[in-house]
Amino acid sequence: MNLTREGQTELTRIAVKAGQILLQHGAESGLVEQITQRIGVALGAQSIELSVSSDAIVITSLFEGNCITTTRRCYDRGINMHMVCEVLRICVMLEKQLLNAKEVKERLARLEPYKYNRWAVVVMIGFSCSSFSYFFGGDLPVYITTFIASACAMTLRQELAHRHHNPFVNFALSAFLATTIASLGAIYQIGAKPELAMAASVLLFVPGFPLINAASDMLKGHIGTGIARWVFATLLMISVSLGIIASMSITGVSGWIA
Repeated sequence: MNLTREGQTELTRIAVKAGQILLQHGAESGLVEQITQRIGVALGAQSIELSVSSDAIVITSLFEGNCITTTRRCYDRGINMHMVCEVLRICVMLEKQLLNAKEVKERLARLEPYKYNRWAVVVMIGFSCSSFSYFFGGDLPVYITTFIASACAMTLRQELAHRHHNPFVNFALSAFLATTIASLGAIYQIGAKPELAMAASVLLFVPGFPLINAASDMLKGHIGTGIARWVFATLLMISVSLGIIASMSITGVSGWIA
């Protein structure tokens, strides 16, 4: 295959764009590395070498002794598996020769994160947390209290995220709100075990996806990225804890019974 300098530069830009999208939307480092290499090779490179960190990606394409290197910052766009799946689909179509370089570039540029209706998310978060309170042994009043607390907390979390507030402040304030509302159930003895609502209403703040990615990265040899993600998830949990403790200090309700 004859690949010009301009063609190699273009395929490098396309490959790094795909890797950037994956990393920005929550893909693990191993997947970012694999898909970026597959796209680069499918476009004509002999090999793709790259380095993935928590907030940047550096890629080098090689073809007949010529190397072209580029780097991109990867700002966090939030976890969105729709974007990850779309990049995977483009990669597969490229490997099957259903797309050319120009079409791949255009499709990557057109990708937009799919987002559920915010009120549907609020309602489903309320149901999920209140269901946990039911599994813990809560009755209907506790179920309702948990639903209200978690739904209000999710609404606040969405509003703060929409205004681009610091995620640690976001989680702390939202956890404070959830615990405060749930504490009212304990203060006024709403239900048989009102303390259960305090424990269940903050389960929406568990950073499960970042922790799973962190463990996966470290197990697959991406130690630096894994540690960075683990530290970020830990700081989120600390922020949630501070919000819960602040609420308990103000309301005077302490201790969870689960």
